[in-house]
Amino acid sequence: MADGTATTPGHPSRNAIFDAVRADRTGPVAVRLLSLALIGEPFVRREAMGLLCSLTINQPWSEAVEAALDRLGDPDEEVRRRAAYLVGYRGQPDLLLALLGDLTDPVVRTVLARALGPAVARLRTDRLLAVRFLAHLETLRAAPPERWPALDTALLTDAREAALHLADIGHLWGHVLCRLGREQHAYALVARLLADPTTRDIGAGLAREACHQRRAAPVALLPLLIRYHDQETTPGLEDALRTALISEEARQVHRHLVTELPFTPPPQPRRSPFGNPPAYDSTSAAAHLATKPMNIGRLGHVTAIFSALLDAGPLTSRQAAQLYNLTFDRPGRSQAECAPLWLRHAGPFVLPRLLALMTAHLTDCTLGELYLAGLARMGPVALPALPAVTAMIDRRTRIPVGASTADGEMQLDEHILSAARHTRQAILTAVVPCPSPRMPPQ
Repeated sequence: MADGTATTPGHPSRNAIFDAVRADRTGPVAVRLLSLALIGEPFVRREAMGLLCSLTINQPWSEAVEAALDRLGDPDEEVRRRAAYLVGYRGQPDLLLALLGDLTDPVVRTVLARALGPAVARLRTDRLLAVRFLAHLETLRAAPPERWPALDTALLTDAREAALHLADIGHLWGHVLCRLGREQHAYALVARLLADPTTRDIGAGLAREACHQRRAAPVALLPLLIRYHDQETTPGLEDALRTALISEEARQVHRHLVTELPFTPPPQPRRSPFGNPPAYDSTSAAAHLATKPMNIGRLGHVTAIFSALLDAGPLTSRQAAQLYNLTFDRPGRSQAECAPLWLRHAGPFVLPRLLALMTAHLTDCTLGELYLAGLARMGPVALPALPAVTAMIDRRTRIPVGASTADGEMQLDEHILSAARHTRQAILTAVVPCPSPRMPPQ
């Protein structure tokens, strides 16, 4: 614990502690960890409490909650914060409400209030402004529109002092507003908060959350972020500006402002869904396929291989069966790459089936770009898929994707958006004749 290895993810010391505690929560390692959370040095107490939080994520541990309850009055603020987190997210709601009525420490009370979830809405008259802000925000989440103005006023009134104990207050506020579809109100609120130096970081956090959730937000907010960045930047403002610059549209619309920035906008990911394949001719492609089973499910460089064969003439029955299995066996890269090839082989009568397969996966965070690339290669014959592609482009919210950070998720959505625009352009090019039909293998 003292040398930090026990709290280093993936370190053998940490793994050994987790294995021992999970195997026996009454054993010597578990008992020692609980005691260190209570009587160790401040650094040790902090790390021990952090380990207890991790060890109770998927399995209740009443002794850990009891240890955390004992440390809610710890002299070290971070120990109190971690203890409150453990009690808040592993304890019972009735216990949390009772503690909120008895405790006075603002750090602990704020953490406990956040852990209450929807139940925090009943604390709109709490004496601590951070708790009151959370209560009003939770109320806003489910309130009818006629109640919004009064709640907006209450939130704005409490925001400055509530931010003393809610470091991510702008993120919380922006999340609720954007989920309610109140984009324009969110933008106006950002402008108001940024204009006041005492609330500038709150406004920056709100702006950043809006950019993470709404595609139009970077275009609307980038000029404001640049203006106040030029006046007197803060870490929060730097983060918000960096996030807004992820948007290609925002950079293009406001390029005259972006060129004057003292730092370079972050690079955009450009992941090619198809690598650079080796060169194949019909002979080498046929020889390669001859080594593969007929019921093949995956094949590297599939586009290059079958394109070479189709350029040379019709596929053999075995090759056609292989392409059929690659196209229709399962969703994934092979299907996305092979669908245009199967269309080329079988002809337009298979188009409805292929497009139904492909459009079902356009918003998939791992496969969407592959299917968009496939539709782009089909070109104008994929015109029936245009409404699905256009819907992706026109949506106002970000496509849910998997990434380790909110900025990373935004970058992936921007990349998918760019791919969708490219696909739409490819579909809308001059109409070309569809290949003549060939019957699929029996």
